[in-house]
Amino acid sequence: MKITDLKPPKGAKKKRKRVGCGPGSGHGKSACRGTKGAKQRSGKEYGPGFEGGQMPLIRRIPKRGFHNPFKKEYAVVNLKRLEKIIDKYDEITPEILKKEKIVKKDLPIKILGDGELKKPIKIIAHSFSEKAKEKITQAGGTFEIIQE
Repeated sequence: MKITDLKPPKGAKKKRKRVGCGPGSGHGKSACRGTKGAKQRSGKEYGPGFEGGQMPLIRRIPKRGFHNPFKKEYAVVNLKRLEKIIDKYDEITPEILKKEKIVKKDLPIKILGDGELKKPIKIIAHSFSEKAKEKITQAGGTFEIIQE
């Protein structure tokens, strides 16, 4: 056996399709593009939503609503969720809420007033509802707002 005898297995190598190289190639004249129209011409492409001139689906469907790009999003925590960890700590901070897995997202924290506090505690967060402020002070605790 010589190196010249080595050949790839049958069917492994395919002839390159020679498009537009005359009638002998089998892909001559219109080069497999059909006849006339934009699809036959070079450089002309239709957009992803083009539907042959018909009104595209994206324009047929009604648009509703409004998205406010300036909306401030918060990770909300109710007082009843804080009641479960209140015995472990003398003050509650955003870091503690993340460590205890009460807050999962990395967003500013807002404390809401659903639930009751039985023990005075200092709570540090980015925002508080009026009801939460009221309930924290009634229990003898304090709250501190973090400025961003």
